[in-house]
Amino acid sequence: MTDVAYNLADTVMMKKPHACQTNDWEILRLGADIKLKCLGCGRIIMLSRGDFNKRLKKLLTKANDPVNAKKPNYVPKAEIARPQVD
Repeated sequence: MTDVAYNLADTVMMKKPHACQTNDWEILRLGADIKLKCLGCGRIIMLSRGDFNKRLKKLLTKANDPVNAKKPNYVPKAEIARPQVD
């Protein structure tokens, strides 16, 4: 599914569920590889862009959507884009 325009902090649904039985993932990093965070258990994985496009089912919500903010493992886009470095 390559015709979907996805961005940082969007929520996507994958074709197969994660081990925690959740299909919802948040995009944490975009590039040659895509970093995803499971919204069910909080696990973070990296997929190549090709694998991600093959496994992507649909785009659920765009970044900073109020629906996402209610999920327990959701991180707002501002916190992902500008990490706190001490």
